[in-house]
This record gives sequence, C-alpha cells and structure tokens, in this order.
Amino acid sequence: MKTVGILSPGDMGHTVGERLRSHGLRVIAHLKDRSARTRGLAEKAGIEEVSSYEALVEEADVVLCILVPAEAAAAGQTVADALRSTGADLLYADCNAVAPQTTIEIGETITSAGGRFADASIIGPPPRREGATRFYASGVHAGELAKLEVYGLAVPVISDRIGDASAIKMCYAGLTKGLTALCTNLLVAAEALGIRDALFDEYDLSQAAMLQRMQGLAGMPPKSRRWVGEMEEIAATMASVGMSPKFHEGAADIYRFVGDSTLADRTPEDPDEPTLEEMLRVLVGSIPGK
Repeated sequence: MKTVGILSPGDMGHTVGERLRSHGLRVIAHLKDRSARTRGLAEKAGIEEVSSYEALVEEADVVLCILVPAEAAAAGQTVADALRSTGADLLYADCNAVAPQTTIEIGETITSAGGRFADASIIGPPPRREGATRFYASGVHAGELAKLEVYGLAVPVISDRIGDASAIKMCYAGLTKGLTALCTNLLVAAEALGIRDALFDEYDLSQAAMLQRMQGLAGMPPKSRRWVGEMEEIAATMASVGMSPKFHEGAADIYRFVGDSTLADRTPEDPDEPTLEEMLRVLVGSIPGK
C-alpha cells in the first residue's frame, strides 16, 4: 500500500490524511467541487490534489470515503463510474455515519463496478494522538483495510459481514450524540423557563458528571448541520430492527434547530468559542415566536 485517496479532506478527513502522510503514505484527493476551507485543510495536511475521480481511482490503492451521510451514496456512485471507465483495481472503504442498509447498498454499487468494498466506521475524534480513534471494519476485505494499522490508524476488524461496522457506529453515536441532543433540548428549555441557574445547582448536587459533560455543549453548534443526517440514519437503523426511530428523529430536529442559528456558522478555526450560557441565550432567541 503506497497511496490513499481521501474523499473528502474536511474536518475528519484532512486529519486522517495528515496522520497517514506522517507515517509514510502518499495521500491524494480530488477537490474540484470542494469548498475553499476544505482546500485549505488539504493543503495544510500535505494532501496532493489530482485532476479527476478517474485519476483518484487509478492512483490510489484504497479510497477512504469520509463525508456527511447525505453525500455517501452519491460519492459511491461517482467512484463506481470512475472504476467502470478506468478498470482500476481499488479497495473502497465507506467510513461514513450511515445505517447498515445504506452501507450495503453502497457496497453493491462499488462491487458491481469491479471494486472491492469494506464497511468502516469512525469512533473518536480526528486521529491526532495514538489510541484516541478507531476505524471499525467489517466485510471480506476488511483485513486489507486493516493494513493501515502500520500507518498510524487503529482498524479493529469485527466480522466479514458488510453492515456490522456501520451498526456499531449507529448504536454508539445514538448514545453520545443522542445524549448531546437531549441535553441541548433540556437546557434550552430551562433557559427559556428562567430556571437555568437553579437547575445547574441541582445538577451540581446530584448529577455532577453530567453537568461537567454539559459544559462542553458550546462546541457542538458548528457540527450540528452534519449531525442531522447522522441522526436520521440512526433512526432508520432503529426502524430496521423494529425499534422506535422517534428518539433520533427528535434528535435530528434538535440539530436542525441549532443548525439554523448563527452559532452553526462558526468553524473550528474560529477563536473565542461562546460559553454555554451564551449559547443558550442565542438558542432561546432562535425559538420560533420568541
């Protein structure tokens, strides 16, 4: 393995590319339709730009697709079209936060075009330090993806079944990001009701660990827009096994609400993150009718 393609080098993808580069791999991306910010992140990470998707699949040994959930299927189709036109030999890993049934469909798209496919899911922050992030992998080609462990990524292989890695992500993020949505909903309500300080005092007495977690909520709004689709994929996962999708449909509504506020326009590069109290005041002001 010499060259890895990243589709696309955004917040997570450029850090993955940077880590692989630091461990000796060439990392490439096609950036024609990407934002100026993504281009800047790719340049900062030392990711090389190639001229087309055809060039991407011909030059890469493996492509890691790391996008918002809504773009995952279209990205798979774009790569499949490039595989058909070039006849390239490629391992394609869908690393997106999508439901198992979505992953299975993407896998069929890639394999029907002659590619090899691995299901992958990322749990943890962008991989800047050892052991913080895991790329769970499944499918018959997951072992190939696990070769990236030599180049700085942790890639636990869990099964040879496509969909299993995605299922872990859905159940894990259903807790972590679902809980963040629940906390946001409750605290905005407390702010609107005028009892936020009294509630915090009670949390400090009886839910100190949870209150400490809530103090980090102000970093969530810049991620809220891309988390809408993730909650919808989790809801679809729940429905597929006969469980209620409504918890995570509600979480999607919360992230949609936050994403409509000015708080969501910040980027991780912006200084002066608002405090939790400032965030709550802005969100109360964003409630329809307020």
